[in-house]
Amino acid sequence: MNARATKMAKSQEIEHKWYVVDATDKVLGRLATEVATVLRGKNKPYFTPHVDCGDYVIIINADKVKLTGNKLDQKLYKTYSGHPGGLKETKYRIFMQEKPELAVFKAVRGMVPHGALGDAVMTKLRVYAGEEHPHIAQKPEALEI
Repeated sequence: MNARATKMAKSQEIEHKWYVVDATDKVLGRLATEVATVLRGKNKPYFTPHVDCGDYVIIINADKVKLTGNKLDQKLYKTYSGHPGGLKETKYRIFMQEKPELAVFKAVRGMVPHGALGDAVMTKLRVYAGEEHPHIAQKPEALEI
């Protein structure tokens, strides 16, 4: 092997850590980019694009996340059933009141690869609206954003 060859991480060699992020008064997009970076493993020196080398992230207080400007009233969450007239639009103010976990999850999902690797990365994200989470046994470290 050449001494200058690039080291490629193997999935068996990677050690995954657990982090907990408090989303209180954090801007949704800024929070999502930082969490996506940790989930993907881009903050590690041995990052390999085709290998899932990221860490687990727990987001608490998702109901206290902020949106800047007039996004609460202007930004829309859209779902489409595939049938004519099947488009449903919900303002983010209502969406954040009803399902804050899903709003944060979708923001992070939009910032990871779309495909099999992105699906594997997103299995390591846990989002909770309140302060409590059931992952105490994993001893998560606080991640400052």
